[in-house]
Amino acid sequence: MNSTKVKVLTTVLATILLLSTAHAQPLKVPEVSRDKVICFALYTVHNNIMKMTAQLYPLNDGEDRKVRLEIKQDGTWKQIAQTQVVERGWTAVFRVENWDSTKDIEYRAAHGKNAYYTGIIRKDPVDKNTIVVAAFTGNSINPRHGGDIPKVDIVENIKKLKPDLLFFSGDQVYDHNRHYAAWLKFGRDFGDVIRNTPTVTIPDDHDVGQANLWGAEGKVSHTRAGHDGGYAAPLEYVKEVERAQTSHLPDPYDPTPIERGIGVYYTSLTIGGVSFAIIEDRKFKSGPKGLVPQRGPRPDHILDPDYDPKSVDVPGATLLGERQLKFLRDWASDWRGADMKAVLSQTIFCGGAHIHGKTGNRLHADLDSNGWPQTGRNKALTEIRKAFAIHIAGDQHLATIFHHGIDDWNDACYSFCVPSIANLYLRWWRPLEQGKNREPGAPEYTGEFLDGFGNKVTCLAVANPSPEANDGQKLTTRAAGFGVVKFNKKTREITIECWPRNVDITDPASKQYPGWPRTIKQEDNYGRKAVAYLPTIQVRGMRNPVVQVIDESNDEIIYTLRINGTSYRPKVFKKGKYTVKVGQPDTGKMKTLEGIRSLAPNRTKKIRVKF
Repeated sequence: MNSTKVKVLTTVLATILLLSTAHAQPLKVPEVSRDKVICFALYTVHNNIMKMTAQLYPLNDGEDRKVRLEIKQDGTWKQIAQTQVVERGWTAVFRVENWDSTKDIEYRAAHGKNAYYTGIIRKDPVDKNTIVVAAFTGNSINPRHGGDIPKVDIVENIKKLKPDLLFFSGDQVYDHNRHYAAWLKFGRDFGDVIRNTPTVTIPDDHDVGQANLWGAEGKVSHTRAGHDGGYAAPLEYVKEVERAQTSHLPDPYDPTPIERGIGVYYTSLTIGGVSFAIIEDRKFKSGPKGLVPQRGPRPDHILDPDYDPKSVDVPGATLLGERQLKFLRDWASDWRGADMKAVLSQTIFCGGAHIHGKTGNRLHADLDSNGWPQTGRNKALTEIRKAFAIHIAGDQHLATIFHHGIDDWNDACYSFCVPSIANLYLRWWRPLEQGKNREPGAPEYTGEFLDGFGNKVTCLAVANPSPEANDGQKLTTRAAGFGVVKFNKKTREITIECWPRNVDITDPASKQYPGWPRTIKQEDNYGRKAVAYLPTIQVRGMRNPVVQVIDESNDEIIYTLRINGTSYRPKVFKKGKYTVKVGQPDTGKMKTLEGIRSLAPNRTKKIRVKF
């Protein structure tokens, strides 16, 4: 046997041994020395309130059930808070008001006499021109999908990137019965960057132990498939998951629990002048079983391309729910401390894939996507575009950029679905017809389409898996990776990046997935065409004021935007009279201009506003 064959055989045997060993050793909570009992800690700072969740390994009988929070002042550690450990899930949650956001602060979570977990709570980067978000989804632990491959490549790239925010959009845990053990592994994998960076983690279906999740406001689901709506896992398990993953987020907009006392976490977080709305697009969503006509072998899968999409957009089918729509409405109009805005959630507002699971398995429409219900989808996009916000999400196992449309193509926001960290379930965007109105030289799978629910979408980029046979040892063939979104406050541009696994993002030879990077303008996120315009607002004595446009016929806020500079020509979507509010809501210096008549697009006029 020649040396080449020996090397190949050795590699094959080593791979078989690795996979068999990984399958033979189920996920366990490791024994740790008592000085390592704090595994990791997550934190955010918003409106001078710092919230942190310290995640512990199990405590022994007789050990103290309190955790202290200390910060370093003048070279010595000072205790600023103490909290009781919640034994189910072993978490310790801190909430500290009057936090000084103007400087980096060293902290340590402390337990007993010698267990310390240290990190840095970063100052609010308001002085930076560009705010950077690193975004992730789909952290499969299955060795066949590359789930056992160390996350060192991602962690090292994050250290080089130095993002201002980490966003994990869901499926941080891929074990349906042992969230705690898998969550500790997540912390061991990513804790080295989480300890020093504000982090948003929001649970999705696999985190709470389900194949899919239609939360239906908290009712009981009778199957882990979840088609009937609600949560299938025991109530305390669901609460444990949300406590571990969301307790460190800013206080919820409306903390009223849903059914059975399950909490909510939808809220906003402002970092460096970028305001993020964090929403729960699973918790209030209706389950399809018994609500819509079944069009395939499963209640959530539609195989017939000739079905009527309107037949599933039934009364009573909810997506975000009125509570979250009200939150988005209020958030879109509140620009205190914000230059730009973005929405963070689990999944995008369309059917973003055609092939599911394996090549040839074409699915016309998937009710697990946020393309359904269509009425709820359009309501969500209507509120999001009023903030000129991009939508960042995950879940689909397929990285995409879509420009969404409600009444016409491209009249709403852009969305970026980030690729999975380790891709469990492959999907492909593979339309049967070429897209309309494509950009010059763009692939045929891009352009304007109707998704399986009849929603208007424009595909700009896709990172399809490779058609070649692959396994977990070739993560790039499974379209795994992570996303980066950069908000340039000076130019008001948003740059979207999509990186594969196992590359060095600082190496000029490293390439992103085809179609990336892409840069859009802030105002592209409300791409609706103007019917008329208001007179150009020229402001003196103030730069970058907030401009809010209100329709006087119904008192509806059309949109709100912090303009770039001192001059702005507001677009409107019907002829009539409008109120325009101009100024700085942070300081209360606002002026209201009433009875402003719209002008035809070819006419111009100026209104000067002096502060």
